Amino acid sequence: MNTARDWPNSVVLVVDDEEGMRNFLCKTLAPRCGQVQGVGSAEEGEALVRQHRFDLLILDISLPGKRGLDWLRELREQGQSCEVILITAFADLDTAIEALRIGASDFILKPFRVTQLLNAVKHSLERARLARENYVLRRTLAQRRHATQGLIGESNAMLDLRDQLQRVASVDSTVLLSGESGTGKELAALALHQGSPRAGGPFVPLNCALISPLNLEVELFGQAAGGSAHGVPARDGLFHYAQGGTLFLDEVAELPLPAQAKLLRVLEERRIRPQGSEQDASVDLRIVAATSRDLLEEVAAGRLRKDLYYRLQVVELRLPPLREHKEDIAALLRHFIQQLAPQLGVEPIAITPAELAYLRQYDWPGNVRELRNVVERSLILGSLNISALYPQRQLPPDTITDLQQLERQHIMAVLDSVQGDKGRAAQLLGISKRTLERRFAEWAQPG
Repeated sequence: MNTARDWPNSVVLVVDDEEGMRNFLCKTLAPRCGQVQGVGSAEEGEALVRQHRFDLLILDISLPGKRGLDWLRELREQGQSCEVILITAFADLDTAIEALRIGASDFILKPFRVTQLLNAVKHSLERARLARENYVLRRTLAQRRHATQGLIGESNAMLDLRDQLQRVASVDSTVLLSGESGTGKELAALALHQGSPRAGGPFVPLNCALISPLNLEVELFGQAAGGSAHGVPARDGLFHYAQGGTLFLDEVAELPLPAQAKLLRVLEERRIRPQGSEQDASVDLRIVAATSRDLLEEVAAGRLRKDLYYRLQVVELRLPPLREHKEDIAALLRHFIQQLAPQLGVEPIAITPAELAYLRQYDWPGNVRELRNVVERSLILGSLNISALYPQRQLPPDTITDLQQLERQHIMAVLDSVQGDKGRAAQLLGISKRTLERRFAEWAQPG
């Protein structure tokens, strides 16, 4: 195994009362891990674990004072989920079984080879990494099960946005995404992550508006054991789970002022301090923030720190509302129908040119999210019923009185824009050429 820093984000605590063994373990792991500390007793280890997060404990069973097995049992009862490797010079099968039963990751007998130790450390830290990834996956699956696979559309607005995202993705700067609710800010943040050198790391989203202000700091920064009340277990925050990847803070203006101060420190120093802890931890991640508010107005009103605003606005990208790129509605409809029909177990529906014409007249205050909801509801109902989708007062008068005439006017306008090319017109209308030919045949019939 090479001596490069194999686990640069890992934090390891060695607990062994033999100074020579403790120093050997620390010196062996220090070049390979992000941070390694060593202490001589469980009592010293307890003090550190209460104040700091560790990915791995290497723990001698035979310690002065509290035994290693007893401390491990207490850690698990307190909710500590860090990996633990137990080492000992004296053990039998029953001891090994008991250690694994109460939550040890591995069990090593002294004397051991360096390769044996490093393999145990490698497997333990790999389990820790998988646990973080599983947590992130479980947490975000519900949020992202409705997400599209990308930002759909070929309008100039969307082409410009994708170009900007591609250029910014490779730079590890903080990015602020601004735009109305429903414009796809999480998709844009995900695109930044996937196009960045951090694409192999986790993408962790948090909507700050959906978490109680009282819980936001713990959610983000974590909590030391007993940090806010006696017996409260330690808890890792989202900064921990986003290590090596991207943390996406949606509706960042909803952060309470104390959390804003902590976030500012992260942006400036790349360090966090869990609630109730007296020790910092370094973080290596990218922060992408988003807002649907005017942040300068929030600063003027005293709800957002001015210094945080300037730290967030290193690069700002604006996501256009749907009313500014209505030419993408046909492509979005096709995408959502193809995506949602199999999920719902229903047949796809056809959108007529008249219906598409109306959808292009609507202002879409809920943006792409509202359009997706319209498609989902229409698939469930089996057809797109315009008059049932919106209050009558929102329907243009000519749509109510003569939908067929509006359809004909719209098709002829599109056909004229492509110099009579029916194939191209059908593509722009989001229908098949056969459907378009059928419309012309119907119009040619008398009466």
